[in-house]
Amino acid sequence: MKKYEELVKFIIKNIGGKNNILNVTHCVTRLRFQLKDESKANDEALKNNSGIITVMHSAGQYQVVIGNHVADVYSELVNEIGLKESQEPSQKKMKIKEKALDLISGIFMPSLSLLCACGMIKGLNIIFSFVGLYTQESDLYLLINAIGDCFFYFFPIVIGYNTAKKINMNPYTGMIIGAALCYPTINGVDLNFFGLNLNATYTSTVLPVIITCFLAAPIEKFLNKVLPSVIRSFMTPTIVLLVSVTVGFILIGPIVNAASQGISDALLAVYALSPVLAGILFATLWQVFVIFGVHITFIVLCMMNLSMGIPDPLLGSQVFVAFATSAVVLAIFIRTKNKELRSACIPAFISSIFGITEPALYGITITRPVMFAVSCIGSGISGAISGFLGFRYYQMAGIGLLEIPALLPTTNTGTVLLQVVICMIITFVITFVLAFVLYKENTQPSPSQPSPSIEETSKSYGEISSPIKGEVKPLSAAKDDAFATGALGKGCVIMPEEGKVYSPFDGTVLVMFPTGHAIGLVDDKGCEVLIHVGINTVQLGGKHFFPKVKIGEKVKKGQFLLEFDLEAIKEEGYDTDTIVVVSNSKDYSEVSLSKEGEIVPQDCLLTVKG
Repeated sequence: MKKYEELVKFIIKNIGGKNNILNVTHCVTRLRFQLKDESKANDEALKNNSGIITVMHSAGQYQVVIGNHVADVYSELVNEIGLKESQEPSQKKMKIKEKALDLISGIFMPSLSLLCACGMIKGLNIIFSFVGLYTQESDLYLLINAIGDCFFYFFPIVIGYNTAKKINMNPYTGMIIGAALCYPTINGVDLNFFGLNLNATYTSTVLPVIITCFLAAPIEKFLNKVLPSVIRSFMTPTIVLLVSVTVGFILIGPIVNAASQGISDALLAVYALSPVLAGILFATLWQVFVIFGVHITFIVLCMMNLSMGIPDPLLGSQVFVAFATSAVVLAIFIRTKNKELRSACIPAFISSIFGITEPALYGITITRPVMFAVSCIGSGISGAISGFLGFRYYQMAGIGLLEIPALLPTTNTGTVLLQVVICMIITFVITFVLAFVLYKENTQPSPSQPSPSIEETSKSYGEISSPIKGEVKPLSAAKDDAFATGALGKGCVIMPEEGKVYSPFDGTVLVMFPTGHAIGLVDDKGCEVLIHVGINTVQLGGKHFFPKVKIGEKVKKGQFLLEFDLEAIKEEGYDTDTIVVVSNSKDYSEVSLSKEGEIVPQDCLLTVKG
């Protein structure tokens, strides 16, 4: 039996069978399915399988998070369902935002691993020359640099192939469009077309070939319908290439290159206003981007910058997020007495060091808000240092430890490498100390204290009052599966009638997301409550949310915590159902809903028993 055959058969069975699969791709850690009917998928069964980290619904895709061996699982999956390279994927109805993310994933993700590999080769070549294995003037340096640089130089060919496949065009036509745009004798030279002087370069670019393929696709479709079959096979590509490449080179390319330059200049201008602040925000939010599967967008922006020869500062500020996450996991491993948790920490720590943070994120930190907050704080500190030192991506590379070569320029390599190592150590140590000090576990009473009676136990912990005015529903009614299944704690859903959130008890603010859409609180007895306003409202980036408190602030029961514009959020197209969960529900024998229907702040919402 093949290594992942059993796991693959289990996945297929629990996503509704082969016939429920419209399309499937994969990224660094996830299988990304488009299913005919997602209701046929058994989320709970998939999540409970030891070979699966978690399940996510994002960007119009059904995502099964596997880990860093996802490519092997994908290969076995493709064989099992009989998917062929030339197979035309079916499509499902998606919103515009979902279509955009799906398109980006389909174009860039298939080649991301090779892109990172070639970036690693370029980075290692710099390191090898720096330590004296050979000089940058040697022929060996030239050869290795060519191996690493060829992918970037001829990137339009790869992107042309991927784009054509994604939009159901002949992929080899897309590849030839990319090759034509890269042809050496017409790049970077003065040309004249019908009196129009033009000097354009398309090697290493991204957008010109994508837009040109979008022009070519309908032409190809039209010609395949109207041309006789006897000449269609060669006349269709002939006409498509002549029209699309000519228009693409003369008209589309210059416009798109100028637009790309404008986008890059705008991002760099924002970064230049305060590199430290930009680094803090980007690195702090990076794990949130990963959770919602939108981090690929920033990778694409980085590719655009690199294709224009501009080192990218945004990805340069998130390199050390993996080390913050691994530090939290190590601290938990040392502090916890839970054998099951300790055993989960070991592989999560190792994978985090090498940049695969999903096992730690979904399996350990996200269900422990304090630890998740600590990992975000540690990441923010690393982002501040990265911004201050001006770290930038000079080439694509691996992730985690293998991402370090991406930060190394061809000159001043030793100084930058030393700064990178120092930043890595500072991030790890500070985050580890914070996690070690703040980690709390449900402990037994000390021998010197009398154990509580059964009656006393059943009466503790107490009551949690409603933080919002609205209509209460069971947690199972939540439109976010991670909450509805209770994976993030037991609680309920409130359909808010006004945009105000109040404290459900006397306690401390543990988490205040930078986007303002979620607050984590803990009371003096250690009960942790997460209040999450809306579904996917993190994508608003803080718009329409107005926090009244900050992390670490002591609050009283009934204190005004957060204001949000209820109607404006609805107009943006987001669901405003608010989730209230006891995030450390496993520490209690029972967390039950006290009432359903209409409720006002200070009414009893949840009853918690020790």
